[in-house]
Amino acid sequence: MKATADDTMDDWVLYSSESTGSPNLDVSRDDQEGEDESRLRSVLVSAWNSFKYGFSLKQKSKFSNTSPVIILGRSYELGDDEGKQCFRRSFASLLWLTYRRGFPELPGCSLTTDSGWGCVLRTGQMLLAQGLFLHLMPPGWFFPVSHDAIKDDMDLLYPTVHWWNSNGNMNKTSRTLSLDSQLNRPMSETHRRVVSWFADHPNAPFSIHRLVDLGKSSGKKAGDWYGPSIVAHIIRKAVECAATAVPNLVVYVAQDCTIYQEDVRKLCEHSHCQSWKSVIILVPVRLGGQELNPSYISSIKKLLMLQCCVGIVGGKPKHSLFFLGYQDDHVLYLDPHYCQPTVDTTKINFPLESFHCKHPRKMLFSRMDPSCTIGFYAKGRSEFESLCTDVNEALSTSAEMYPMFIFAKENSREEAVFSTPSNTVNLIHKKTELGRVDTSISMDEFVLL
Repeated sequence: MKATADDTMDDWVLYSSESTGSPNLDVSRDDQEGEDESRLRSVLVSAWNSFKYGFSLKQKSKFSNTSPVIILGRSYELGDDEGKQCFRRSFASLLWLTYRRGFPELPGCSLTTDSGWGCVLRTGQMLLAQGLFLHLMPPGWFFPVSHDAIKDDMDLLYPTVHWWNSNGNMNKTSRTLSLDSQLNRPMSETHRRVVSWFADHPNAPFSIHRLVDLGKSSGKKAGDWYGPSIVAHIIRKAVECAATAVPNLVVYVAQDCTIYQEDVRKLCEHSHCQSWKSVIILVPVRLGGQELNPSYISSIKKLLMLQCCVGIVGGKPKHSLFFLGYQDDHVLYLDPHYCQPTVDTTKINFPLESFHCKHPRKMLFSRMDPSCTIGFYAKGRSEFESLCTDVNEALSTSAEMYPMFIFAKENSREEAVFSTPSNTVNLIHKKTELGRVDTSISMDEFVLL
């Protein structure tokens, strides 16, 4: 395949400030020149990527009026105005996290933007944000696309309104907030708090800075490519470190395409009481060799129809996307490849427009990269049991070939070294050995998203 200019540039942005220094010379002036050259290259790369991804084409995908659109467990009919409006509200309620520029320098380097390399981290953030919305917001919550009523209420510093009657006398009336505004205010505050957790600042629990710092233990640094599998483990560590800000929530990452139910129970159960922590389950998978195996498309659709699904960190080669639904043979997504200025979330009523997207896009399932991470959320014990049943049923369409992933009732091998796996798990392991790529080796090598 002939290399394009973009491919060349994308290869160039793999260099980070740490990997472009000059050789270690005895003369301190040469060392300084090497550091200056490295810093200059980082600045030039950042400037180019900010320019390259700084334009939004705002392309609009065409949707059929006769087929339903599925978004994370909800179905929308576009044949009438009410269905179209509900679809728009649902899509616009999803948190859209994109490249940003102008934030504080990332750990260990001089980069002030993630343009050109941070797309998988951004799609991972979007999946986590959806899990947090399910964890903190009431069912059926929508982000108000039109802020007129709420903004007017928020700006109402003095609720008493002065007006003049026909006799020339001044009357006073008190304005009462609408029931909808009163109910939306606490949710609006929670929504803003969740957005602030993803602010591009070292102190934000799920910021690009925090994720890059946590990625160091996996041998990654700012400017490197991150695969869906590594991002799943980074998210797990980030939620674990943010236990104070986000209590009663844990993240479980499946091992070797297997969800060990006993491990999930141990992670969610409180040792001192009968309560149960909510859990986000992340399953890194590889659904084919160099291309997506079409046999898995029906299972992907069924998983996206489940309300416990929080999306898929995937994409197409060298281009990470957040998959959230589908219509017919097209998968819907949010694209992080748009570089926007950093928003200061410490300001009161900071602008939210850049965190929500109004233009849904879609692409053919056949263009999907086979390497991805699928996410699920369970609020309690009963929801986890339902999740296991529903997901197993969704996977049954591909079970006759090679299942995308499986559930095992026992502990993982790390937890139960001396236990003997069940015959069912052994049988599926044999199938995977014969017919699937070894995900432990190839997952992050392939995903140059």
